[in-house]
Amino acid sequence: MAARDATMFWLSRRTANDVFLLYSFGETDTATAELRAFVAARAARIPDLRIRLQEIPGDLGYPYWVSAEFTSQQFIHHRPDGLAWRELLTDLGELLGTGIVATEFPWRIHVFRGVRSAPRSAEPVMVVVLQLSHALADGTRAAAIARALFGPAVDEDVVHSTPGAPVDNSAHRPVGPAQTSTQPVDSCGQPCGWISRRVDPRWLGVLRFPQQLAATVWRGRAAYQAQRELADRTAAGEVPAAATGFAPCALNPEFEVGERGVRMMVADATDLRIPGRTVTVVAMTAISRALAEYLRERGEPPKRLGTALPMALPAPSSARNNYRGLSIDLHIDEPDLRIRADLIADELATRRERALNPLLRAQDRVGEVVPSLLAKRDVERADLGHVPAALDGNTVVSSVYRGPADLAFAGAPVLFTGGFPALGTVMHLTHGVHGIGENVTLSVHSDLRVLPDPNRYLELLAESLAAVVAAHR
Repeated sequence: MAARDATMFWLSRRTANDVFLLYSFGETDTATAELRAFVAARAARIPDLRIRLQEIPGDLGYPYWVSAEFTSQQFIHHRPDGLAWRELLTDLGELLGTGIVATEFPWRIHVFRGVRSAPRSAEPVMVVVLQLSHALADGTRAAAIARALFGPAVDEDVVHSTPGAPVDNSAHRPVGPAQTSTQPVDSCGQPCGWISRRVDPRWLGVLRFPQQLAATVWRGRAAYQAQRELADRTAAGEVPAAATGFAPCALNPEFEVGERGVRMMVADATDLRIPGRTVTVVAMTAISRALAEYLRERGEPPKRLGTALPMALPAPSSARNNYRGLSIDLHIDEPDLRIRADLIADELATRRERALNPLLRAQDRVGEVVPSLLAKRDVERADLGHVPAALDGNTVVSSVYRGPADLAFAGAPVLFTGGFPALGTVMHLTHGVHGIGENVTLSVHSDLRVLPDPNRYLELLAESLAAVVAAHR
């Protein structure tokens, strides 16, 4: 597997970093056993859902994907007697703290039936949470997997995806079927060839080590030269300057995540569409206002706030995690929300321009060839319990448009979707902005010690969203 994906796998042993996608469907008379059979049948036709990780003894090589069949443990029916929406949110908070062991299975599905008082429905709904190992997929690839699982194209072949849509939905491009890799692979996505099939992977790892070490040194030298060139071009004004980082605030305490809280707000996409603005920018502007106001009410007014925003890289990659993080200033010192939105949009464009500079690719190429022993050692030694002096953001905003609302679960139509970026020592509050069809959901995932009143924060978020839209009318 790709080094970056292996890093996600190794990190999962130290912190909860799984990807969670929530879909609300209309309730159906279909028996739960039939729903399980539906998932099993669909999964059998999706290569990404027919694999698991296999480690190489002694970590002499990177883990690799092997074939795996669907098991009953991958379909979990919670609360058979039904529950209220507020109870679902409590259960979901507990669920987000769990992790999958990708060597057993890298995904599973959670089903909550008879959910009462849910958004966008006067009748009980069925809520489905797709949980995936981050080694299996990033946000965009995960959405493509979900579309393959619940999409209408029953008779079409489902292929391995190479995400091409951005992780943020600034271009409003839906996640859809992706193209197969041009590199020949078997059914598990592994390179074809008699050597990979017949030789013990431990020996392959030993044989590759000298070559990988040499390649690391060679590419490291190239990366150093690229770094110097990037610095020169930045100084000359040809490339935007790097982000300066943000000081930790009350959202970034140095302690482990405690009890988790989840809140969701579903809005009509038409209410968020402002000429010249993307849904992502509108949402980030609203978040900037709500965050600043919430912290002021707590007596901890911030001087400056920023957010980390994942952005998918357009170039094809062998890695399932093909994105770069952008560091966006939320400009909370600007009182005019129209001007603030302008500043955030400009910041997003500037950060994207720098992130897509080809010179940054040189550093990525170093990580691709580092021997697995060294890569795993770095993950195990990484200081995850310390909050650095400068952060990429005080919170996270992950924004994905998941396509048209043509998904269904055994005939039950989709109503809305949501997502919950992981929490960690640095990030105790994250946001999801996820659209499907004409509905956009703003999701809040928090450590309740940092956000002790999530209902109040959701109120402020709704007020801020309305204020941002009103400022542009």
